[in-house]
Amino acid sequence: MAEVALMAREDGVIAGLDFARAAFALIDPAIAFAGKLDDGARVTPGQMIAQISGPARGILTAERVALNFLGHLSGIASATASIADAIAHTRAKITCTRKTTPGLRFAEKYAVRAGGGANHRFGLDDAVLIKDNHIAIAGSISAAIARAREQIGHLVKIEVEIDHLSQLDEALAAHPDAILLDNMPPDTLREAVLRIDGRAIAEASGRITAQTALDIAESGVDLLSAGWLTHSARVLDIGLDFL
Repeated sequence: MAEVALMAREDGVIAGLDFARAAFALIDPAIAFAGKLDDGARVTPGQMIAQISGPARGILTAERVALNFLGHLSGIASATASIADAIAHTRAKITCTRKTTPGLRFAEKYAVRAGGGANHRFGLDDAVLIKDNHIAIAGSISAAIARAREQIGHLVKIEVEIDHLSQLDEALAAHPDAILLDNMPPDTLREAVLRIDGRAIAEASGRITAQTALDIAESGVDLLSAGWLTHSARVLDIGLDFL
């Protein structure tokens, strides 16, 4: 029999405790897993996250899988929190995208929420997002929106992506529910928000980090979306120590 603890090695936000618990339980139901925190909790180096006891063989067999899930999801939550904290005094929310690891979308989007963020679409059927390739095929922004509207139900929302202010008037004239302002600097975003004037949700994307998020959020946009939160966030350093 052995008694071990999952310990934080650095500052961060925890997510994925149920995945870690399941990893141990699937290897050996005799392993007892006692979480000391809830997902969404902030941790500091040396803080105990969970205490585990049971057959040593089972604990060591499950260790890497449990740490992989917990470190990966906590890394996403921590990265999200770094942006959510930076923009907390603004109206904007930080969201993830569909750029997720195959098979882990539900878990990774859950981790974003644990870090104080919000979820964008889970799948293509959640809403219509018209991007540059769709516009190129349809011939124009207005044509792309019109074709999409012909194919969807009245409760499905439409968002259109633009990367130049010169496209904004055409987009607004087609009455989308949201406009994605891609890779625009804060001054340009500010002008776009003024021109949108509440007629659509204003979403900013591109080059969003903990360092740039504040200037982008203070432009007045409603949403900041960052794909790297789920596909490139650094793993949070968590270890398993014998007690």
